[in-house]
Amino acid sequence: MARVAIVTGGTRGIGEAICLALKEQGRTVIANYGGNDAAAKAFTARTGIPSFRWDVGDHEACIHNCNDLAAEFGPIDIVVNNAGITRDGVLHKMSFDDWSEVMRINLGGCFNMAKATFPGMRERGWGRIVNIGSINGQAGQYGQVNYAAAKSGIHGFTKALAQEGAKFGVTVNAIAPGYIDTDMVAAVPAPVLEKIVAKIPVGRLGHADEIARGVAFFTSEEGGFATGSTMSINGGQHMY
Repeated sequence: MARVAIVTGGTRGIGEAICLALKEQGRTVIANYGGNDAAAKAFTARTGIPSFRWDVGDHEACIHNCNDLAAEFGPIDIVVNNAGITRDGVLHKMSFDDWSEVMRINLGGCFNMAKATFPGMRERGWGRIVNIGSINGQAGQYGQVNYAAAKSGIHGFTKALAQEGAKFGVTVNAIAPGYIDTDMVAAVPAPVLEKIVAKIPVGRLGHADEIARGVAFFTSEEGGFATGSTMSINGGQHMY
């Protein structure tokens, strides 16, 4: 029986690439999404991967939906916490809502999804959790105190949970992407993006499938000795 994988924020960009990579591995893949019904419908039509809408920042929604999906598809053995938002602004202009919403979804979503699935993985003696961090959680970024803090928190969360899961066959790892050619990066003003690319030693943006290949390794049967690790895939922009 194929292992069941949930990818949060799975219907676009990096999330879609991860879903496709896991499907190619033979996993039963389920994509979560937060709000864009049209994009999710197009994704499912294009890939054949089912998509389900809920807010990963809502603890009870994560518990409820993961229980329902496990009943329908089978035990959830793989979780990729990819969902994330930005609410950029310098600190003196950032509202508390901008801060708390990014923390609630980007970092809180990792806790909520782990809380919903980690106990079952632990009981069954096998599991893979991959949390998508960011280069900006490693190096910081002007105008992103909320996003950088949440993503940095993901790296600490990963290392701590990895210690809890190790002896039960559950690995927990993170990937810290650099700047990837997704819709989120496309929203960056062109002059700013040019300066960013100029600082990337390989001289280009990354591709979503390059992140997905890292996830595919961490979630594979062969990836069982890697846990508590952060894989930086950033073109050499930040060496951490």
